[in-house]
Amino acid sequence: MRRWLKDTRMNRMKTQYEVAELSSISRSYYTKIELGIKTPTVDVAKKIAKTLNFEWSIFFEDECSFKEHKQLA
Repeated sequence: MRRWLKDTRMNRMKTQYEVAELSSISRSYYTKIELGIKTPTVDVAKKIAKTLNFEWSIFFEDECSFKEHKQLA
């Protein structure tokens, strides 16, 4: 799970549906991204980051990816 993404969304008082709508993606796709099942494309990462006001490249940082993979194992 991308705990940082969920925490950011909750701090912005947004639902998964709202973030998905504002980012022009489906709620199910956003949910899979938040759960760490899917990695967004650069375009989608930028849209989500703009919606939640954070740096989009965090999706592709090794430290973040390693932590997510460890949690899924």
